[in-house]
Amino acid sequence: SSLALVVIYPFMKRITYWPQLFLGLAFNWGALVGWSAITGSLHPAAFALYVGGIAWTIGYDTIYAHMDKQDDLLAGVKSTALRFGEKTHLWIAGFYGVAVACFALSLWLAGAALPSWAGLAAMTAHLGWQLKTLDTSDTPQCLRLFRANRNAGALFFAGIAIDALLNAM
Repeated sequence: SSLALVVIYPFMKRITYWPQLFLGLAFNWGALVGWSAITGSLHPAAFALYVGGIAWTIGYDTIYAHMDKQDDLLAGVKSTALRFGEKTHLWIAGFYGVAVACFALSLWLAGAALPSWAGLAAMTAHLGWQLKTLDTSDTPQCLRLFRANRNAGALFFAGIAIDALLNAM
């Protein structure tokens, strides 16, 4: 269960530069739980969705972690923001790329139709905009971009929801 991940996540900043990985593992567990609750099984598409969610979480939470860099250094705790440093853009681009690839694999494995793909395309454009505008030294902007990920997720969800509604007709 995800309970163990939820319990250990807050301590990971003291142990590893990768606490965002543990956040992703815990936060995206719902992809597996939700899929199995609805379908009664765990299809490979659910695992692709889970891995994509983890990669996306690492990306956007690294943006958030850049707001806390100085405090983290003073407190002696770790984060991907500190680990990636000046190469943050490259790392986030990589994680966002993995996320989009895994989401695409999930859609393909699930036999999704055009609306789902359009939602993923819109999300991908949004993530690209984040990367283009990201300035990790601008704390207010980091917060805005972190929060903007709810819009990225909403775009993807909207495509999937429209797809499901059209399939139900």
